[in-house]
Amino acid sequence: MLKEIQRLRVKFSRGEEIKYITHLDLLRCWERVLRRAQVPLAYSQGFAPHPKISLASPLSLGITSEAELMDVFLTRRMSPSYFIKETSQELPRGIEVMEIKEIYLGAPSLQAKLRATEYRVDIETNRVPDDTRSAIASLLQADHFPWCHMRDTGPRHYDLRALIEDIWAISCGEALCTLGMRLKSSSQGSGRPEQVTAALGFSEYPISLHRTKLFLAQR
Repeated sequence: MLKEIQRLRVKFSRGEEIKYITHLDLLRCWERVLRRAQVPLAYSQGFAPHPKISLASPLSLGITSEAELMDVFLTRRMSPSYFIKETSQELPRGIEVMEIKEIYLGAPSLQAKLRATEYRVDIETNRVPDDTRSAIASLLQADHFPWCHMRDTGPRHYDLRALIEDIWAISCGEALCTLGMRLKSSSQGSGRPEQVTAALGFSEYPISLHRTKLFLAQR
C-alpha cells in the first residue's frame, strides 16, 4: 500500500442539480471523479481499503452550498492547478471546484477543526419586517431555548440557543424574508437552519437553504 505524501484541501460548490443526493452518494461521486481523473489517491489499510477523502460536514438533503470542504490524500504530488484541470472534465453538473490548497499532512481533520457554519435562508412570510427583527432580537437575547428534535431513534432534547452564534435579516419584504445565520457546528452538536426559522415563529419551511461559509479553528 503506497503511503500518502500530499494532502489537498478542495473547496467546491453544490448546486441545485445535486441538492437531494445523500452524503454517502456525494462521497461515492467524488471517488468516481477522482479515479476517472487518474488522481493518485491514497487508500486506508485493512480488510476493505477505501480512498482517503473526507468532507468537513455532511450537508442535509435539499441544501445548496458554495463552501464545501474536502481533504484528499495523494501518493504522488499533484499541483492544485493540474488537479482542477483533470477533475473538472469528470465532474457532474452541480459540482464546481472553487479553490484548492495544500495542507500539512499531519494537520487535524476537517471534522475536528470545524467550529461553525453560515447559511442564507429564504422563507415565505406574511409577517411585517419589524416582527421578524423583533423575533430575532428576542431569540438572541434568550439565555436558553429548549428544543425537541424527533429522530428515528426517538426524541432528542437540547438547548437550541446554545447552537446559535448570530442571526441577521438580509432583506425582509411583504412576501419573502432572507435571513443570514451563523450556527455552531462540532462533534458536540450542530445547529440546523430550519429549526432556527421555526424557533423564530415562521410556520412555513424555508423555500431555499444555502450554506455560504464554514468556519475552522485557526489552531
